[in-house]
Amino acid sequence: MHHTPALFLLLASAGILAPGCAMKENSTRKAIQSIINIARIALVHIRTLKANLLSPAHTDVSSPCVEGVGSLSRDLGLLGNELLLLPFSDLLAQIQADVSSLEGRVRALALPMGCSLPVRPRVEAPDHTFPHSHLHLTLAKVQNYLEKIPPNKDKLKVC
Repeated sequence: MHHTPALFLLLASAGILAPGCAMKENSTRKAIQSIINIARIALVHIRTLKANLLSPAHTDVSSPCVEGVGSLSRDLGLLGNELLLLPFSDLLAQIQADVSSLEGRVRALALPMGCSLPVRPRVEAPDHTFPHSHLHLTLAKVQNYLEKIPPNKDKLKVC
């Protein structure tokens, strides 16, 4: 009889007694890996577009920190809106789709966690002053932010 607690702990840790918990953890892990993969793919698309543009060698920008899925969802919504205001190109449309998909995955991850998410911000009227500079600045901001996601993947487990 004294082996019963040890057996119970072994079965629970293996997910046999509580399969819902193990399945939820596996689902969360897959969702986080999917978010990381989409961020990396979007970064490849951004680098490809920037290589095709006549652009400054480096643009210094700052972007918010990744604090959790709530802030990530908000920030991706804002960046997605900025991307929508840029002149259309096929590769830019792909980057817009990447960021939108990423935002959707983050929102889907947040729901079972019970996180409250902000309403997606409205798209503001475009500023047509210096569109070429605006394109480079926006791409740099999106790139800078997406580069922060993989090293902060532990933040995707908190609201």
